[in-house]
Amino acid sequence: MESTNLGWRTLARRQWPLACALLFFIGTEALAVIQWWQLPGALVLAGLAVLAPRRPFDAALCAATALLAGSALLRLVDEAPTVPLVSGLTLSEGAAVMALVAVVVRQAPVWRAVLGATILVGAAGVTQLIRPSYWERYYADLNYAGPSLGQQLFGGAVLLVLSVGTGLYFRARDRERATLVRSEVAAAQHAERMALARELHDVVAHYVTGIVVHAQAAQAVPGAAQEVLPVIARSGNEALTAMRRLVGTLRGSETDAPAATSDLADDVRQVVAQSGQPVRLHLDLPTGVPPALGRSVLRLVQESLTNARKHAEGVSAVDVSVAVVAESVRVVVADDGRPPKAAPVGGSGGFGLVGMRERVELLGGTFTAGRRPAGGWEVRAELPLGER
Repeated sequence: MESTNLGWRTLARRQWPLACALLFFIGTEALAVIQWWQLPGALVLAGLAVLAPRRPFDAALCAATALLAGSALLRLVDEAPTVPLVSGLTLSEGAAVMALVAVVVRQAPVWRAVLGATILVGAAGVTQLIRPSYWERYYADLNYAGPSLGQQLFGGAVLLVLSVGTGLYFRARDRERATLVRSEVAAAQHAERMALARELHDVVAHYVTGIVVHAQAAQAVPGAAQEVLPVIARSGNEALTAMRRLVGTLRGSETDAPAATSDLADDVRQVVAQSGQPVRLHLDLPTGVPPALGRSVLRLVQESLTNARKHAEGVSAVDVSVAVVAESVRVVVADDGRPPKAAPVGGSGGFGLVGMRERVELLGGTFTAGRRPAGGWEVRAELPLGER
């Protein structure tokens, strides 16, 4: 049988109003007319109604059995229950049956919901045939036999519609909530994949591109291998470090492993020095920059320098400017190169500019990139500085 795996504490928080209402009804019936033989069945039915969310269909079957057993007990001791609500059910029993129908309709699979509700309604109808009649026993001298069959059917139909409608309403709400949760999980997974893709492209691809460029230079220039090999080795080690950081993040061993340190200006200088390009650097940064902002600024500079090396020919100077202007960090990277005649190293997937734009827009900034009228390429981004 199905189980919702609902914990006991969660069940208690959800079901305590129903438990209190059913106990109140049972206590009122016991005080109004002392019919002790009906209490065991009423208590069992109330308990099943409270516990029903854990195993709805099982609870419905047990409740139907409890109704029939309680009715047989009343017939055996020849004791009529207190004032029936509908059919032979008292107020507490009717409320418990309504709650059970609502729960089984809400949580059980369709065929089990239909079967469980039908069994409960059938057992409730049979109680009038088994139990001694309250009206005949206490109102015989007034010649009143109780509500007519039509009145009984109408009242039962109204209560059934209310309980089934309640179950269907919450079933629809649960379905909508599950759909929303699935969409949120899918969105979170997509965001994580995009963040990983940006990190791979901006960090690992940066170092790998440097390795390929220096290796090509060593092949093209005789005797340059001894000078280039240390650079290649250093770039390889840095690529491995970046990969380990990414793997650690995926494994959960690092909650946020930024490449930027507390000194963003020094980090930018290191990236510029590692690029091996003729860079003219201008820095005007405060002492404290938010970590997320510093990391994005560093990635923008790093990726822009990688693009200048991959996609431009004849670069004589790259101007890199990182400065605070009007409560924003402005990043400008411009080169004077020409478009390459051949395909760039490693190909061009077009993901670099997309990743940079995504980084900037996630922080509420603006991003532009394109060719300059005087020649070359320029990347410009402004990121809100925010609270320090």
